[in-house]
Amino acid sequence: MSVLRPLAPHAEAAELRRWKLDSFGELRSLRAALRETIEHHTDETDDLFDKMAVVATELATNALRHGLPPTEVVLLEHDDRLILDVADHDLGTLPEVAQDRPLGAGGLGLQLTKTFAIDVGWYRTDLTKHVWASFPS
Repeated sequence: MSVLRPLAPHAEAAELRRWKLDSFGELRSLRAALRETIEHHTDETDDLFDKMAVVATELATNALRHGLPPTEVVLLEHDDRLILDVADHDLGTLPEVAQDRPLGAGGLGLQLTKTFAIDVGWYRTDLTKHVWASFPS
């Protein structure tokens, strides 16, 4: 396993939308609201949305499954990038990228995130642990 590099996203990023998730059942409404928000901020919606929806679902699922509630998802914008920032309240666990894991064994969320995003990182605040991914808008 490898750990993501510790780095906060751009401090100047503007918040576009925020979601609070308490259960896996809320992932569908997250994806729908994410599509709506992306459509208001870029013309390249289909491919961008597909990638961001996978990453948002994977990161939020990881936070719901392995973190402490509530899970918070924030969509930010900075220059020509959209940034998904997913937080949970488990400060004791580092986000680790599973390597050499067979398909079907789980743990591929961060690998997919690194494949679809142009940049990925994580950081902690006093109360939350965040994993973020940026995409070209």
